[in-house]
Amino acid sequence: MYAIVYFNGKQYKVEKDQVIYTEKVKDVDPGNQVVLDKVIYLSKDEEKKAGKPYVDGAKVITEVVEHGKDRKVKIIKFKGRKNYRREKGHRQEYTALKIKEIEG
Repeated sequence: MYAIVYFNGKQYKVEKDQVIYTEKVKDVDPGNQVVLDKVIYLSKDEEKKAGKPYVDGAKVITEVVEHGKDRKVKIIKFKGRKNYRREKGHRQEYTALKIKEIEG
């Protein structure tokens, strides 16, 4: 059983007990639940449901595992023979969500 959900501007394929990493969700503490109700597609054994745009009555219940920062991505600017070099770094914040239950 799996579902495709729309959350924070992106689509995720989720299964039970899977952990997904999304952009940071503010105002939610670790241990709290987040309900994802924008289910685009739902598949149970032989039964499949596609929404127009979302499946009616379907939702995915998740639990916030942690908030954190991803590894650093370096941004480098360089122009040859001009003695111009710039280096920057960026660490994207994320929220880890564990899929508890898929209802539909």
